[in-house]
Amino acid sequence: MNEIINVYCDESCHLENDQIKTMMLGAVSCPQLKARAISIRIKEIKAEHGLPPNFEIKWTKVSAGQLAFYRHLIDYFFDDDDLRFRGLIIPDKSILDHSSFGQTHDDWYYKMYFQMLKAIFSESDRYRIYIDIKDTLGTYRIEKLHEVLCNSIYDFNQDIIERLQQIHSHESSLLQLADLLIGAIGYHNRGLSGMSAKTELIELIKHRSGYSLERSTLLRANKLNLFRWEGESRA
Repeated sequence: MNEIINVYCDESCHLENDQIKTMMLGAVSCPQLKARAISIRIKEIKAEHGLPPNFEIKWTKVSAGQLAFYRHLIDYFFDDDDLRFRGLIIPDKSILDHSSFGQTHDDWYYKMYFQMLKAIFSESDRYRIYIDIKDTLGTYRIEKLHEVLCNSIYDFNQDIIERLQQIHSHESSLLQLADLLIGAIGYHNRGLSGMSAKTELIELIKHRSGYSLERSTLLRANKLNLFRWEGESRA
């Protein structure tokens, strides 16, 4: 085993009947040994913009008044070689017909999580996955997700994916960074453009990544890796 990789996962509009078509899953990852230094640097960026250390980074909080801070944060993400992002775009979950494939929305959700994470995994490393605490993800679903992810890569003893646990988003700036990137890409794929600060941030991500944020990237794309899922509901 070479190193431990921390993976910070979040999701947007994942509920079956929330009346929002586009769903996003995403994860920011970095080597465990670099996680503390990255968190410290993010606090330093906050301080440079007059923000307190506990200021919570969230896509929903992006505004013209904090645009310079969020631009700085996006530039930091692209400039730090230890940070990576993997995202899964589901363009229209309203067309899914789970009953035709003998599955529930939860079953499909677990499969989508694997589709999102599989580009991150390597059998030579170990992974500790952290997921934002949400009412929709109880202890059973977390345990089931861990089991499905491990079984999908034949990691039956959980030697590769050694941990999957829930944490509060305010406890982790890296989880908050995942929220920001997921929010931006999801907003863009929903065709929204009402707020100029958010649009400007999306344009920065497009410029720095070189991608439209609407299509799948090459699987080997390293910094920002996207998969637009167009498959059947059985995945």
